[in-house]
Amino acid sequence: MGIFKKFFDKLKYTFKRTELDDDFYDELESILVSSDMGVETALDIMDELKDKCRAKLIKDIERAQAELKTLLVEKINVKPIEFEYPLIITVVGVNGVGKTTSIAKMTKYFLRNKKSVLLAAGDTFRAAATEQLNMWADRLKVKIVKQGEGADSAAVVFDAVNSMKAKKQDVLIVDTAGRLHTKVNLMKELEKINNVATREYPEAHRLNLIVLDASIGQNSIAQVKAFKDSVDIDGIILTKLDGTSKGGVVYPIINELNIPIVFTGFGESVDDLDSFDAERFVDKILM
Repeated sequence: MGIFKKFFDKLKYTFKRTELDDDFYDELESILVSSDMGVETALDIMDELKDKCRAKLIKDIERAQAELKTLLVEKINVKPIEFEYPLIITVVGVNGVGKTTSIAKMTKYFLRNKKSVLLAAGDTFRAAATEQLNMWADRLKVKIVKQGEGADSAAVVFDAVNSMKAKKQDVLIVDTAGRLHTKVNLMKELEKINNVATREYPEAHRLNLIVLDASIGQNSIAQVKAFKDSVDIDGIILTKLDGTSKGGVVYPIINELNIPIVFTGFGESVDDLDSFDAERFVDKILM
């Protein structure tokens, strides 16, 4: 059945009803809440759906389902990010969200699109982080800039940016430590990394992408807000959508913070990364 299996099953059951009564709307509201949208977002969507159905004199379930799909697409169909080159991407996120794997998947994505890629091992707090990124660099046959454990992350970025300029690379992807949002000193280090990249290569386009684990639900919103306090967040990579993760948290994130989803990750393979497509995403919810 793919991802969101339980959510799909419940929706299918709901749409077997024959009339748009209060029970129908109550069931649908419950399903939306259980998809990790959050109560407030689910209530707003239900109110809009009811208004649309009344205004269009919709009485049957199939037309209501079509209206719901249109509404759900509109809610997350914000203007997508258009990649411009040369491009420096700084990747942030807490430990365990799949950050390094997402960097590997992005690397493969850009390579498929005929772009040259350079990696920077900016997570110098853990030797294992550099080793893992180095492994991916070897597998994907791309260059990596790294230093020893405990080195200054900003110094790594300084070297990487200047290497990017000298070799005229299209994309530089910078890994960063899996910093907790409560550790102010680590957040300041992130600001320093961004300042170095901007200062050393002002002509390059800059993106800060945060990696979020779809399975943690509403906690994702707190993570994004915490990082936004230190750096501008331009987009989201939503990972771990290959299991029972629901992914509905994208709705309050986009609604409250107006940050687009750039990529979605559906598996462990380096090819399991898709550009975010709102209509395809909603189709999977309502299939």
